Formats: sequence, structure tokens, C-alpha cells
Amino acid sequence: MTTARLSDIAAQAGVSEATVSRVLNGKANVSAATRQTVLAALDVLGYERPTRLRQRSAGLIGLITPELSNPIFPALAQVIEQALSRHGYTPVLCTQTPGGSTEDELVEMLVDRGVAGIVFVSGLHADSTADHDRYARLAGRGVPFVLINGYSEKIDAPFISPDDRAAMWMAVQHLAELGHERIGLAVGQRRYVPVLRKIEGFTAALREVLGHTREEAEELVRHTLFSVEGGHAAAGALLDKGCTAIVCGSDMMALGAIRAVRQRGLAVPQDVSVVGFDDSPLIAFTEPPLTTVRQPVEAMATAAVDALLEEVGGNAVQRGEFMFQPELVMRGSTGGRAR
Repeated sequence: MTTARLSDIAAQAGVSEATVSRVLNGKANVSAATRQTVLAALDVLGYERPTRLRQRSAGLIGLITPELSNPIFPALAQVIEQALSRHGYTPVLCTQTPGGSTEDELVEMLVDRGVAGIVFVSGLHADSTADHDRYARLAGRGVPFVLINGYSEKIDAPFISPDDRAAMWMAVQHLAELGHERIGLAVGQRRYVPVLRKIEGFTAALREVLGHTREEAEELVRHTLFSVEGGHAAAGALLDKGCTAIVCGSDMMALGAIRAVRQRGLAVPQDVSVVGFDDSPLIAFTEPPLTTVRQPVEAMATAAVDALLEEVGGNAVQRGEFMFQPELVMRGSTGGRAR
């Protein structure tokens, strides 16, 4: 390794050349965090790690996610994988796609390969109509797991969720302050726990902030698919009901809602305001930049890995749900109601 390359790595990592040298030579007097920073700098600059620095994996951890076309799932997967790698574990990413492997098939494959544990993101645990006994069977086989985004009291495991009710409350409050009175909700199918919670938060906010009756509030909810096309279809129905603002269950749906508004010759936010949910990567660069409720991806993913690795290490973590606070990010897709 030449001096020039040492200086490049030191600059990238923000440490001294002497520290880089100690890491590269496998010396003990370097903190784990500093070592990680130097290895990351090597990777970013495209240098191969010296053979002696290649760690033996502490084991495999399965990560089962829905399709990756919604950018919130790769964002979560990336943070989970980074956290696992920091602890020496090798993540195995399994993506469910319509018509592809089912969750049960992916679990079988992972267990056959001897994974130390599994992280489920928005899986069957989030579907209130699914048979949740499958998770008890998995626990019975001695495989620890943690579940993100969805909750069932029948499953004895740590759950990690954003506060969906609070998220909808924030969105409605923001739109009401801008003068909107007819606010619609475009959201996924009712059988999913995060959807049920979003509806609860949304209808409660309409009643308490805007004085709607329960019936009036529920009239302003449209169930559809969590996709651009789903958001487009739901927004059309909500515009027909006279809504001047639309809250969406995902950023992808919000992009569809904006498209539906424009197809009618209307403008966002001058005529109709739109709020997303997730704050997935690149969503700040849409036109207009999307106002959205941010899922605390970093905190949720880190907590999920911490809980799982405690379980893997034989330390039972508190069962039940860890709830994380979302945050309203105001950008250009919301504005005062047109008079």
C-alpha cells in the first residue's frame, strides 16, 4: 500500500495515516468504530481489503422484505444490512414478489441454511387475516426473529413499528392549519395492521381537529393498492368527493395522486395539497418536492437488529411492540386552500 493510497484512505476516513496503518496491519489498539470507518473508506475508494482483514462471518441472518419497487424497503434493508455487518453477521436478503416465493418458502430455505435469526419486514404478521401460528412454529424450531411494521398479540416476539396513528394526526393537523376542511385518505387494504392504524388516526383527527362525524370521516377514506397506480385511482375518487387535500399511505401513492390531480388540469399545491408517507430516498427531488411523514428508518432498523442479536445471544428481549415517532417533513406539495 503506497503512501499516496494511505493518505487517500486517511482523508476519506477522517483519521490519521498512522491510524490507517494500524488498521491495515491488524494492530489491536484501534477501536471497533475506527476500524469500521477505515474499512468503509477502503470499500468506498475501491481498494480490496488485505486478506488478513477479511472477517469470518459470525453467521447468517435472513431478511425477508416485500418487493423492492417501493424505495422504503431497500432503504430499510440497507440500514439493517449495515447494522448486521457491523456485528460481523452476513445478511441474506429475500424479496417477495407477486408470483414468486411465499414467506413460508423463504423461511424454509433460510432455516435449511442454518440462519441464526430472521428479520421480517411488512410480512404476514402485518396481515390481520393471516394464520399467525406459523411464527409460533418458527420459534419452536429455535430460530429467533423480529418483526417490523405490523403487530399481532398472538405472536411472542419483539415488534418494531412507526406510530401510524400519530403520523396521520400530524398530516391532518398540518392540512387543517393551511385551511383545508375536506381531506381524503388514500391507503392500502383494510386487512393490514398499519392501514387500520392509519385509518384510526386519520378519522380521529378529522373528528377532533375539523369536527367531522365518524361517518363523514370514514366516507373520505379510499382503499387501493400501495402503488403509483393505486394512488392515482384513489385520488380520482377523493377529488370527486370535493377533497382539496389528500393524505397517502405511501410516497408512491402520493406520486400517483399528484398525477391524478394534474390530469384534471389542476395544480399541486395551488388547487390540491398532497401528503405522502415514508420519506423514501429521492422523494425530496420530485416536482413539487413532496411533503411527507418520515418513517424513522435508521432508528427502527437499528433497534430491530439490536433486539434480534440479543435474542440470538440467548438474552430474551422484552416481548411486544417498540413504537417509533414519525416526523412531518414540510416541502412544496402542500399549501393554503384555494378560495
